[in-house]
Amino acid sequence: MLQGKKIAVTMPAYFAEKTVAKTVGDIPREFVDTIILVDDCSKDNTVAAAQALGIEVHRNETNQNYGGNVKRCLQYALDAGADIVIQLHPDYQYTPKLTLAMASMLATEHWDLCLGVRTSGKGAKGTMPFWRYLPNRAITAAMDVCLGVSHSEFHTGYRAYTRKLLETVPFHTFRNDFIFDNQMFIGALRAGFLTCEVTCPTSYEEDASSIPFKKALKYGVQCLKISVPYFFERMGQKS
Repeated sequence: MLQGKKIAVTMPAYFAEKTVAKTVGDIPREFVDTIILVDDCSKDNTVAAAQALGIEVHRNETNQNYGGNVKRCLQYALDAGADIVIQLHPDYQYTPKLTLAMASMLATEHWDLCLGVRTSGKGAKGTMPFWRYLPNRAITAAMDVCLGVSHSEFHTGYRAYTRKLLETVPFHTFRNDFIFDNQMFIGALRAGFLTCEVTCPTSYEEDASSIPFKKALKYGVQCLKISVPYFFERMGQKS
């Protein structure tokens, strides 16, 4: 509980057997009310490893892909009565220690969506592969213009949402692939919600998950496809 608000940390998991214990171990448990992991049909021992930690664990009967799994995470958190929902990948790429900072930003009720960004300050310096860092910055710059907001990146999977946002934005209607997170972001902007960010140190170790190059390229194109129409939508509202 934080400032009277119930906090849930949700983890969309896929082959996280080796990292889930480390991730959960660094979550500030004194303010988090519930930790929910949803495994997307991993063929390792992710479910058993998570159950051994005493957290709430679910396993999808069929693979839902990234976005589909995140949808289930968010819904389980809402069903648990959470006021603030933090989306944290259990591969330890993002430090769990920032869950408190992200929840605190939303608990002020000034913002409804917080991004844990890797490209501001020294968040990703020396850790994010260059082939990922450069396109990240380029696509982010284009999205800044299209979306009318300024963020250090839009491609992080480390996010926090208020209950009000999740009950307003129709997230179950969005795609089930990696573009889901940015569909959520644009949906939040359309609904008038305010966004913020915190700088997040990252780790790209052998056990951390990574989107393949071809999927990353497809994702980049999708980002522009959903951002450009929103730009013209904003321009139309001003005219």
